[in-house]
Amino acid sequence: MKKEFSISNDKIIINFTTKYCKTFQNILESEGFSRIIEVYIKQTQKNDTLSFKYLSKSLNTRDVASLRKDLAKIFKSLTVMNAEEIIESNSQYSELLQDKDNFIALVENIYLFWRKLERYTLIHGGAIENGIAAMSFTEANAGFSSLILKLYRKIEHNVLGVTPKVFRQIPVGGNASIMINKLVWPIPKEYEILENIPFIDSILLETPFITYPKRNTRDGIFTEVHENPLQNANINKDHWFCYPAKVGELLTYIYFHRDYMEHGITLCNLFEMARKEECKGRKPDNIYVFGATDDSEKLKDVFYIDEKNDIILGYINHSDKIEYFGYMKKMTLTLHNLVMIKRGYLPIHGAMVNLTLKNGKTANVVIMGDSGAGKSESLEAFRALSEEYISDLKIIFDDMGVFKYENGKMIGYGTEIGAFVRLDDLDQGYAFKEMDRSIFMNPDKVNARLVMPVSSYKEITKGYPVDLFYYANNYTAVEENGHSIEYFETVEEAIKVFTSGARMAKGTTSETGLVESFFANPFGPAQKQKETEVLIKKYFYAMYNEASVKVGQIKTCIGVKGQEKTGPRNAALELFDEIKKLK
Repeated sequence: MKKEFSISNDKIIINFTTKYCKTFQNILESEGFSRIIEVYIKQTQKNDTLSFKYLSKSLNTRDVASLRKDLAKIFKSLTVMNAEEIIESNSQYSELLQDKDNFIALVENIYLFWRKLERYTLIHGGAIENGIAAMSFTEANAGFSSLILKLYRKIEHNVLGVTPKVFRQIPVGGNASIMINKLVWPIPKEYEILENIPFIDSILLETPFITYPKRNTRDGIFTEVHENPLQNANINKDHWFCYPAKVGELLTYIYFHRDYMEHGITLCNLFEMARKEECKGRKPDNIYVFGATDDSEKLKDVFYIDEKNDIILGYINHSDKIEYFGYMKKMTLTLHNLVMIKRGYLPIHGAMVNLTLKNGKTANVVIMGDSGAGKSESLEAFRALSEEYISDLKIIFDDMGVFKYENGKMIGYGTEIGAFVRLDDLDQGYAFKEMDRSIFMNPDKVNARLVMPVSSYKEITKGYPVDLFYYANNYTAVEENGHSIEYFETVEEAIKVFTSGARMAKGTTSETGLVESFFANPFGPAQKQKETEVLIKKYFYAMYNEASVKVGQIKTCIGVKGQEKTGPRNAALELFDEIKKLK
């Protein structure tokens, strides 16, 4: 991005490298301030608000450009004079400033309008004359936020003539700040359209980071195409960024349009960011292009297996339909899983934990199931019971992992350092404890989401031998004195249940009722069923015959009316008993 300021879809990006404001005058004379005031006036004019009526009547014009210039002039004057002094020197503004209550209401509305926008600041790695160079990356956003607060308070003080008794230090700079750099890697000819798109080098979050995407669910599955979709794509490199993600053992370059900035920023709480030295001169395993424009009027959520360049490309075109973080996360994991299948490893849609009980017994437990089957609820039940039963709990993966059969053992590896969970699934109050490091999405709506770090990259890639492997059955009720955990006597029975992937839909996708998905995993295995069936047979026979893994199902009951909360807890308690029985 070369411009000092851009605004699009209620998102603003401020380029600190081009211009960094250090004084009130810098702010009030900036392009960004002018654009914000203009957009605010247009919005109030369209809605015919009381603020617009007061403003236009007092200044005797409805012309947006004139109103914007007058407001900028008044605010500039209010940084050095009080309202009475301005009225005395310029009678043109007397009617506006004499009505102090309405003027303060106008100031508050503009301030609130600014705060409701998603605000991002960026710094290029390198110095530009009028921008920021010497100041620390982490200090830049704090300094900008402090300056805006001082400006707001100065204006109100010079109108009212009093200092407030309570000062609220609300972050009013960027919600997030990014450091970007140019990075050279061996781009194949078919991918040259991505050349010179800046890579994100560092991210600073002002937590809690709260966003309001337009959608709350994801539809359908990603499909394979046999021609590179980038051939018909249009990309304005000035509007794009790349997040270099370490997804398990793979390197994925995730390119996204600025209109989906909140999703791109959220990646830092889910996937480990690769360092510059890990990317420089290195071709990635996967590439994901999120939000390109093309000649298609329909949503195009596809992947292309490029054998020639040994890259799997994910591609989604620009659309309001993809305004949901699930589209960014799940395609990234689909690309990962396709590579794993190709390499002969088995992707697992589920959760894996390393549990150590108070009595010293340790077990590595994997619970597999599709979206809404009860994986997160089970983890939450473990967490809730941790004080009484557990001395240590390590999350190896929260949503997607992979099994590798190595030296007679079944080893589980993770893909993500974070969790993308429904707020409804968390114990009441837990989300508030995690506010200081979390990203909230539509917290006031159904299927509200929270993205938070839960493990370290070192931990998820370490590899843990699997002891217990369960299918998450969320639709079968557990009768009084019944068992939440059952084991499959034969490998054929286990394969049948795991492969059918049955679950009661819980509103995390557009599905309803009892549904099935191949191997409970629409993100790779469903698209490559033939290849995955071979792996399922190989891995399940290994678990039964050589790796000594106990395979069964755990009834989470979250799809059973009346057992949504008690089901995961009862299953967790029974699981603890199972761990105690392990040798």
